[in-house]
Amino acid sequence: MRNIDEIKEMFMSYDGIMRTSQLTKEKVFYKELDSLVQSGVIEKLRTGYYQLVDNENMSEALTVTRMFPDGILCMDTALRHYGYSDRTPLEWHIAVNKFSNRTRFKIDYPFVKPYYVAPELLELGLCEQEIDGNKVRMYDKERIICDCLRYRNKMDKELFNKAIQNYVADTGKNIPKLMEYAVPLRCSKVAKDLIGVWL
Repeated sequence: MRNIDEIKEMFMSYDGIMRTSQLTKEKVFYKELDSLVQSGVIEKLRTGYYQLVDNENMSEALTVTRMFPDGILCMDTALRHYGYSDRTPLEWHIAVNKFSNRTRFKIDYPFVKPYYVAPELLELGLCEQEIDGNKVRMYDKERIICDCLRYRNKMDKELFNKAIQNYVADTGKNIPKLMEYAVPLRCSKVAKDLIGVWL
């Protein structure tokens, strides 16, 4: 059995999170794995995912992106990132293929809120952003605003209004791109009506 420093070094070479397949490749099998969990060196995030406990560089953003590599940060998480909301969400909002296995999101940590999206719309507006020094998949500003328009009846009114106002005030906004996204996302009319009022 390897010593703790070797285990920590191995986990750090995988950014602090390892999947069962990676552990098997590194010849860490059930008995040793169970011992490491029991002794508090690593913790089980969900089936097949383990995380080094005292990883100083670990952020929830990295954990979420490693556990759900197919997910795209969206809604409240993205609104906060772009400065369109001053609320820190209690959950990580992620868009995933609507055919995803729903049980994989029933985890104790980190808290995630999945949005199930049609495959043909999933990567519309996908871009790369940075959170806590980690590259993450996230929707761009225009896609986020389109999603706010689509989910406006399910959103907190104050959060919705603030997001729209902050987008309109953003000098980096791209209204033609917003209107382009609004067509496949079926929110063209509401985009013209609502965004037009603020412009």
